[in-house]
Amino acid sequence: MVPDAFLPFPLLEQPEAIERLGLVSYDMDFDDISLDLREYMGAVLRHVCADTRAVAWAAFEGAFHYDELLTDQVAHQVYGYCTTGTEPVVEWDTAALRGEEWRHRIAKARAALDALLAASEMRDRRSRTD
Repeated sequence: MVPDAFLPFPLLEQPEAIERLGLVSYDMDFDDISLDLREYMGAVLRHVCADTRAVAWAAFEGAFHYDELLTDQVAHQVYGYCTTGTEPVVEWDTAALRGEEWRHRIAKARAALDALLAASEMRDRRSRTD
């Protein structure tokens, strides 16, 4: 399965450490609405998080500012996520996406993203002092 359109979008005002880690937002369009996108997104997320420290997510609408990513305000738009070492979670039920449990799960994904940032900043500080 291949998207009919695949466009990268830069996020605005990324912290420098995150920008170096390669945070990119992609817009994927599929013309055929009969495709099983839940299965596809699970496979994509699994691939992204398989062999490196990563946090990845899929959302109906993008957040284009780093401070908005994986927050309560946009949690209902995020329908899938993964972090390194875990199986991806993909949720298609809109009631579940608006629920407290989903917001809590998305907050954990944001915490993993923040941990990647902190680890990157720590490595940068150590390399400057060596």
